Amino acid sequence: MAEKSSFFVHFTFLLLSITTTCCQGGSSPARRSLMDDGHDLSRPLKLTFGGPSRNWTDAIPIGNGRLGATIWGGVSSETLNINEDTIWTGVPADYTNPNAPEALAQVRKLVDERKYAEATSEAVKLSGHPSDVYQIVGDLNLQFDSSHRKYAQDSYRRELDLETALAKVSYTVGSVEFSREHFASNPDQVIVVKISGNKPRSLSFTASFDSDLHHHSETKGNQILMKGSCRPKRLPVNLSKSINATNIPYDDHKGLQFASVLEVRVSSGGSVSSLGGKKLSVDKADWAVLVLTAASNFDGPFTMPVDSKRDPSKECVERISSVQKYSYSDLYSRHLGDYQKLFNRVSLQLSSSGGNNKTVQQQAVSTAERVRSFRKDEDPSLVELLFQYGRYLLISSSRPGTQVANLQGIWNRDIQPPWDGAPHLNINLQMNYWHSLPANIRECQEPLFDYMSALAINGRKTAQVNYGASGWVAHQVSDIWAKTSPDRGEAVWALWPMGGAWLCTHAWEHYTYTMDKEFLKKKGYPLLEGCTSFLLDWLIKGKDGYLQTNPSTSPEHMFTSPDGKPASVSYSSTMDIAIVKEVFSAIVSASEVLGKTNETLIGKVIAAQANLPPTRLSKDGSIMEWAEDFEDPEVHHRHVSHLFGLFPGHSITLEKSPELAKAVEVSLKKRGEEGPGWSTTWKAALWARLHNSEHAYRLVTHIFDLVDPLNERNYEGGLYTNLFTAHPPFQIDANFGFSAAVAEMLVQSTMKDLYLLPALPADKWPNGYVKGLRARGGVTVNIRWMEGNLVEFNIGSEQSVSTRIVYRGNSVATTLSPGKLFTFDKDLRCIRTENL
Repeated sequence: MAEKSSFFVHFTFLLLSITTTCCQGGSSPARRSLMDDGHDLSRPLKLTFGGPSRNWTDAIPIGNGRLGATIWGGVSSETLNINEDTIWTGVPADYTNPNAPEALAQVRKLVDERKYAEATSEAVKLSGHPSDVYQIVGDLNLQFDSSHRKYAQDSYRRELDLETALAKVSYTVGSVEFSREHFASNPDQVIVVKISGNKPRSLSFTASFDSDLHHHSETKGNQILMKGSCRPKRLPVNLSKSINATNIPYDDHKGLQFASVLEVRVSSGGSVSSLGGKKLSVDKADWAVLVLTAASNFDGPFTMPVDSKRDPSKECVERISSVQKYSYSDLYSRHLGDYQKLFNRVSLQLSSSGGNNKTVQQQAVSTAERVRSFRKDEDPSLVELLFQYGRYLLISSSRPGTQVANLQGIWNRDIQPPWDGAPHLNINLQMNYWHSLPANIRECQEPLFDYMSALAINGRKTAQVNYGASGWVAHQVSDIWAKTSPDRGEAVWALWPMGGAWLCTHAWEHYTYTMDKEFLKKKGYPLLEGCTSFLLDWLIKGKDGYLQTNPSTSPEHMFTSPDGKPASVSYSSTMDIAIVKEVFSAIVSASEVLGKTNETLIGKVIAAQANLPPTRLSKDGSIMEWAEDFEDPEVHHRHVSHLFGLFPGHSITLEKSPELAKAVEVSLKKRGEEGPGWSTTWKAALWARLHNSEHAYRLVTHIFDLVDPLNERNYEGGLYTNLFTAHPPFQIDANFGFSAAVAEMLVQSTMKDLYLLPALPADKWPNGYVKGLRARGGVTVNIRWMEGNLVEFNIGSEQSVSTRIVYRGNSVATTLSPGKLFTFDKDLRCIRTENL
């Protein structure tokens, strides 16, 4: 693996401007740059703001995967909301229901009798309890002296640089220029803030912690230590908003315990002192460096907090002590090296026919103003920025060893966040990781597989007790304790035992992009194996002779049953069967890679595949969402679950099933373009998979709608001023889905095919290049185009790969050798190679 990793890093950073040897053995051509048309398209990847935050969705997010902060950028008073990814309510629980088998039998009976409304009512007996809730550690508050209230407003600057993961705030008070720099270091597991003034001894402020959770803070020397605890049991789901949740008591000792430590360093001549035993006061310093960390005693989803051997206070103190040897420059350098190793793998430049004449103007206006004007100018550099922001956010919220990126990544300001901040498994968690492979940050996907391994343990118990099935199952919503039982409430959302199966498709996708056989053997295949065992037991023979899922729902979508009653429960929803097909195809392919084709399980899968129902069409030519052509009371519903087979699945393709692909197009037009952010980006990816650049681009533009956080209900989808995507309210999935959709417009692949610029909107992005996108087969791709046409591309792989390269209906077969880079011209002719 070391040799593969070395090649991967080398190739990813290689530009197209290389001296090479011609494939036919001729002399090497002169060096050429990616954009050698005379235009310098380099421009900063920065989010810029015209003033301090007024709302949380104005604040700048930073993170290292485990720790996060949102920076408000206040002048006289500054707030950093601090998050740590294990701060959750609850304790490990029993995710089984011994009464479920009896209810399941009755629901199946009602479905067989086509009493779908009655089955929907009866299915509530299969529902479980709500998930636990993601919490906020608390706030770091900085209070500056009164002179800061008189800052020069036209001097204020606030920005996030995606290339360095550095957030900056600057302003002028009188003749003094103040600046603040913030970053979250993954190597050192700390958040670092440097505050300075350009005049000696000009800096004075106080620092303190606060939290809505039970907590206590105290100072010791130049440090503040805060200790606290989470609720061992979540607050009621329907708690009235008029009730102040912070005043509801709870047992401090049974829930997760947490701690946070802040250390303040100051320049010589400045001083740090305790103020009332809870605050630190900095006086007359040139600069101050704040180093903060946090931790909890979470010791995995199966360990009760009271039984945990972890001491979060000790861990925080030791972590702060371990970085005392590093100066601010050292800490920043270590952070930058780690971050850029991931972020710099992919570059994207998009240009309209007008070239780059807007760059200076872009730097002069806030990002919010750019979003507001997008519908008029359709600035392609804003698409670049949002694409790269999705990569930044995943790097900042999901790293090896952390928890999965939840519904809000890691950023949260509430103890009762929307939808509990919990991972939702019927689109949202999956979308969080769609771009991790094509956008070349595969390491960020590791927490997903760790999480799935925990779900598989609890899911075995749920499968056995609730359904009398082998293998493992997970439903629609989960939490840090790896909850696998159904959610509380109505069947339309709660009854969906396909969450784990959908997640398992990611295990096979990870292999197809990385060709990591060791991963497939040790982690991917065991997950697929357990999931497949459950699916085989869950499938039952229907009256039509096909295997069916019963009961079945199409996530969160009701239908009108033949008797005119509203219902959600029937059998064999199109999404159910599409996911089953995807999992079965994945495990058969995986068995071929690992030499397990003779195993009994694989024989059962192959037999079952022949008896799965086909994808059916409605009378209007669209994909049928349910097993019967029920009346749809909400044709513009936000979910497009029945189109899973096209994207992210592979059972529907333009080449192999054109009639179904056409039906997907009819379905998308029928569904409409409006919807929450995640729905918009899923539709964009679907149109891209259909190679329809016009509609894919239309959906891309839909996301550029500036949302007023005080009037969210007036919006569907859109962006906040900090480019967080809106449902509304904020959900991070669309940030990630946007990056995936743009990548899908530029490169698509199978294990046998590589499609170049399949959905490029040539009239909108006529000139551009992309470097470092990944394709299946372990292939890395660089492409350059001008005036809407391919100019040159190069590809390389970590192993020998045979692939068919396709561009605008033309194709060529080629074999890539490991350790070599192959460059092709617009006619798909290999013009040079290079040994790496």
